[in-house]
Amino acid sequence: MKRLIPTGDPARPVEFADVAQSVPAADEALVRVEAFAPNRGETFLLEDPRPGLLPGKDVAGLVVQAAADGSGPSIGTRVVGHPPQGGWAEYVAVPTHSLAVLPDGLDAVRAAALPLAGITALRLLRTAGSVAGRRVLLTGAAGGVGHYVTELAAASGADVTAVTATAARGERLLERGATAVVRDVTEARGPFDLVLESTGGAALPHALARLAAGGTLIWFGQASRTPVTLDFFDFFAGPEGASIRHFHYAGAPYGEDLATLVRLVDRGRLHPEIGRVDDWERTSRTLVDLRERRIRGKAVLTTGAAR
Repeated sequence: MKRLIPTGDPARPVEFADVAQSVPAADEALVRVEAFAPNRGETFLLEDPRPGLLPGKDVAGLVVQAAADGSGPSIGTRVVGHPPQGGWAEYVAVPTHSLAVLPDGLDAVRAAALPLAGITALRLLRTAGSVAGRRVLLTGAAGGVGHYVTELAAASGADVTAVTATAARGERLLERGATAVVRDVTEARGPFDLVLESTGGAALPHALARLAAGGTLIWFGQASRTPVTLDFFDFFAGPEGASIRHFHYAGAPYGEDLATLVRLVDRGRLHPEIGRVDDWERTSRTLVDLRERRIRGKAVLTTGAAR
């Protein structure tokens, strides 16, 4: 089968290779991939790939071999999945606890845009607790996670201020329920009960300074790739009772969260923001553009398997 593998060349991060077809474990289903969505974090890993790296964690397609242990969907079922790796291929083995069945009205392109960003958004808001009536500041809001967080938080009653440097992306976030959009975190008018911080670098101290007394900053990303310097004397002199929490989305099983995301999209309550759909022959170009922030929201590559 065909698989995209790392090259180590930042200008052309992946190339095709002919490899043996994936052999699923007893609790895995074999999925014929129709569409996959790269994540910006994967583009960073591809700059200096570790031996054996097989990128690809967000896929949608068709089950062609059911799990031997009897779990999960049957042959012929359309699914969205979040495998540990290897999704940029014609076929991928996915643990059945990381699959969700797709309804007829949800196509593979939109489904593929859901897993990592959508699961992150769901779990981030669960970590934050109830956001109804709370003032929320979200940095790095223009990415896939940011769009989902904005829409989910606003639908739950939050007053969301989103930070994005691009006016067009800001308009889209307003359409998705943001109360306000600012170009830089220093322009945000606090105080905020909750800060969801994903950029790191110089932005994090500015975001932290805008917390209300008793507020929480949840740090869930480092998109700037710049180290953070915090003056804890300033923090201790700042809002009384404020706290900083680290967040990471990982932790299988993912199937229940995927099913929640699928249900929300199918009912028109969540809208994947897809900035590019292209054939997987042009994956390298898409990865470079994603890394350089030239794509709004998610990028999705299609294999042609659905045609």
